[in-house]
Amino acid sequence: MDSYTLPYTFSQRAQQLTSSTIREILKVTERPEVISFAGGLPAPGGFPVEEINAAFDRVLQQNGKAALQYGPTEGYTPLRQWVADDFKRRGADVSLDEVLIVSGSQQALDMLGKLFIDEGSKVLVEAPSYLGALQSFSLFGPEYASIPTDGGGLIPEQITDTLAAGARFLYALPNFQNPTGVSLNLARRQALVERCAALHLPIIEDDPYGELRYAGEPLPGLLALGRKVGATVVRLGTFSKVLAPGLRLGYIVAPRPIISKLVQIKQATDLHTATVSQMAVYETIKDGFLDRHLPTVRELYKRQCGYMLDAMEEHFPDTASWTRPEGGMFIWVDLPEHLDGSRLLDRAIERNVAFVPGAPFYAGMPKANTLRLSFVTVSEQRIREGIATLGELIRES
Repeated sequence: MDSYTLPYTFSQRAQQLTSSTIREILKVTERPEVISFAGGLPAPGGFPVEEINAAFDRVLQQNGKAALQYGPTEGYTPLRQWVADDFKRRGADVSLDEVLIVSGSQQALDMLGKLFIDEGSKVLVEAPSYLGALQSFSLFGPEYASIPTDGGGLIPEQITDTLAAGARFLYALPNFQNPTGVSLNLARRQALVERCAALHLPIIEDDPYGELRYAGEPLPGLLALGRKVGATVVRLGTFSKVLAPGLRLGYIVAPRPIISKLVQIKQATDLHTATVSQMAVYETIKDGFLDRHLPTVRELYKRQCGYMLDAMEEHFPDTASWTRPEGGMFIWVDLPEHLDGSRLLDRAIERNVAFVPGAPFYAGMPKANTLRLSFVTVSEQRIREGIATLGELIRES
């Protein structure tokens, strides 16, 4: 129904909203016969159901009244302290009052948009970038400026004085980026924080996948590197990928003036993140559980990624190329230039295979001959069947 026929009027902002491309595709994948490489969903086999169940039981039995009560906007203090201590262990000196607990990192993106973006504000993003961030930031009417990337991710040298002039922040995913799966190497990380420090350009470092490395050596985060050179880095983290997304629990680490303003924004948004969830997550992880749990998750994802890469080598034509991630959940495919990922998707769905076309991941001029594949929730047999079908379609095209 068109807005002019309604007995009420939406705001201009609401009228400009569009549905997520991925969410629309996922409606198709609800059919059991569809082999879906579309959703970026963690593997349910990695959810520690028994441990989380036991943690909720302990919290409710030992401290139930507090767990069911309102809590401070900043979050449950022991959980915030755990986050701060974890960053110290990784080389970033983070204090308790630099940590804010949020209801998933998607809420963090929304709050940061409210904090930094006015209508027409310039925002720097990678090309391609995370679709959920673009969708969240776009609500506030920014003007995007895209930073070119290659097989090594964002290219710091492309952040010119002209490109950065007046920009409110740079948004980047340095580890196993969504959608490409690539990571910034150490030299680029260092160059990026030094460049942004010189430009007084804040960096929003979104890192949902950093703990899912299954090859190569861990690299220092932009937060740790940035604090050594005076760069302002706002770090986003989440428990969705290391425990379970249904908990809807994440955090922001940032300098105190930014956290103080975000606390005010969160008070106007939802008062605070669910107390019982925060207490249960802390109860689960406080004694080093993640150090014992994550190796199993990493091995699962490594195996799944290997199945897909092997199948692509066997079935995809030489005219296509793709990334080979060392962690995370995604593989990015470059098709021959004459192919359109959206049109390929239409044909693939007819053959009961789904993926996400690459174009929606671009804030500026899109590369239509791209697509994103997710491998973590599909069995080996269905991965091989689905990739064989996609290979046939690409060859036919």
